[in-house]
Amino acid sequence: MLTIRQEKVRRILRFAIPLLLIPLTVFLGAVVFDAKQHLYVSFAVVFLSLLLFVAGYEKKRIGTRRLVITAVLTAFSVIGRFIPFFKPITALTILAGVYLGGEAGFLVGALSAFLSDIWFGMGPWTSFQMLAWGLIGLLAGGLAGLLKKSKPALLAYGVLSGAAYSFMMDIWTVLSYNGHFTFPLYFAALLTALPHTLLYAASNFVFLFFMARPFGEKLERIKIKYGV
Repeated sequence: MLTIRQEKVRRILRFAIPLLLIPLTVFLGAVVFDAKQHLYVSFAVVFLSLLLFVAGYEKKRIGTRRLVITAVLTAFSVIGRFIPFFKPITALTILAGVYLGGEAGFLVGALSAFLSDIWFGMGPWTSFQMLAWGLIGLLAGGLAGLLKKSKPALLAYGVLSGAAYSFMMDIWTVLSYNGHFTFPLYFAALLTALPHTLLYAASNFVFLFFMARPFGEKLERIKIKYGV
């Protein structure tokens, strides 16, 4: 069992890492560091994501089992990104957050972006993808009670997550073009990316509509069987 002091540190890390340290790392990587150093920024986000995951559990044995399940979902997510047009990465990230906790959801989203970009092309945008998908998984964990009970709420969250991912990536688009953020250019980027945003939202809806129940039932059985 954790001591009171360890519990306080764990709670601070669970808040500070995804909402302060990782966003700050991503921002500095975009506006301060040279583009050639993007790999170091992405590795820093990987390390912080793992630290967040570790801070999310109390017992080492349970945490190890949870890590194995999280790794399997990450592998599915990476493979799914090779599907043309409709990609299940966001849907699997959401399901990881709902059934394994927000920290697991963040890790699945961040690692899926990092590992899949090894094939699709890694660059300064990778850390933004890691942050965007990670936050989607983290918030899904916070809304797990609602998203488990209500499929319409889950589908709505999937659609909104597709839009949110595109909105965050358009921040990178503006920074890459301009070197600093401006709202006129950002709105132009949002408009230009609208077809992609709609596709992200639609793919999340489709995958969650068909995958949520079977994946959820299997994850619940695994959690009961292994005491996760």
